Amino acid sequence: MQKKSLVIIAVCIAVIVAIAGVILLWGGSIPQHTSLISGPAAVEYGDAQAWSSSRADTSLAGYAPVPAAVPTPAGGAAQTVDTKIIRTADITLEVSNVTAAAATVAAIGTGAGGSVSTTTIGTDYTGQPYGSVVIRIPAAKFDSTLSGVQALGTVKSISTQGQDVTEEYVDVQAQITAYENQIAQYNQIMKNATQVEDVLAVQQQIDTVQTNLDRVNGRMKYLNSQVDYSTISVSLQEPAPVGGTQGHDFVAAINEGIAGFFGVIDAIIVLVISVLPLVIIGCIAYTGYRILKGKKLGPL
Repeated sequence: MQKKSLVIIAVCIAVIVAIAGVILLWGGSIPQHTSLISGPAAVEYGDAQAWSSSRADTSLAGYAPVPAAVPTPAGGAAQTVDTKIIRTADITLEVSNVTAAAATVAAIGTGAGGSVSTTTIGTDYTGQPYGSVVIRIPAAKFDSTLSGVQALGTVKSISTQGQDVTEEYVDVQAQITAYENQIAQYNQIMKNATQVEDVLAVQQQIDTVQTNLDRVNGRMKYLNSQVDYSTISVSLQEPAPVGGTQGHDFVAAINEGIAGFFGVIDAIIVLVISVLPLVIIGCIAYTGYRILKGKKLGPL
C-alpha cells in the first residue's frame, strides 16, 4: 500500500513538471515567433519604414494611417501670438470741391505706403457732385492717416471698427501645421511603398491633404492682408447751394403741370363714379314721383 502511494506521488510530480515545462517553453516562444498585433497597427505611428516592412502582403490602401491633426495646447500658442485686429473706418466729409478732395485722399493713402482700392465721382439727380474713395494703408499708420483725411473738410459722420481675429488666426495656423505634418508623414510612407496600388493610395491621401492645406493657407493670407492693411472708406459731398438748386428748371415746371392736370382728371373720374349711383337712384325716384302725381291730377 505504501509503495502504491509513492508511485502515485511520483506520477503527480512528473505531470506537474511536464506541464510547467510546456508552459515555459510556450511562453518563451511568443516574442520570438508571434506578434500579438500584426500589420501596420503594430508599428509606431511615425515609423513609416517599420510600417512598410511589417505590412507583408496586406494592401496599403486598406491600412494606410491617416495622421490626425495635432490640437493646439490651450493657453500655449495663443499666448505667444500677438493680438490680430482688423481695423476699418467710414467717414463722410463736406468739402468745397469733390474732385480735388478725392485726389487728395488718394495721395494721402499712397503717401502712407498704401493703395487706392476704388474711386467714384459723379452728380446726383439735383446736380450736386459727390464722390467716394476707399484706401488701404498699413495698420501702423491708421490713426495718422485718418486724422489727415479728417482735415480735408467738415466731418459729417465717422465710425471706426476693430475686429479681433486672434482666435481664428491661431486656429488656422494650427491647421496649417497639422496638414504639413500629415504630408511629411505620407511622403515618408511613399518612399517605402513598393506596389502600384500602394503608391496610388498614398498619393490620393496626399492630394486630399494638400487641397485642405491650400485652402487654409489662402485663409491665412487673407487674414494677414486684412490685419496688416487697414481700410478707410471716405464719402465726399459739397455744401448745398443757398436757396436750393440755382436757376429755374422750365422742363420740371412743365412736368409738374402735366402731373397736376392728370391729378385733377383722376379726381374728377373718382368723383363721377362715386356720385353716379346716387344720381341714377334720384332720377328713378323723381320719375316715379311724376308718374304718381300725373295719375292723381288726371281728368275727373
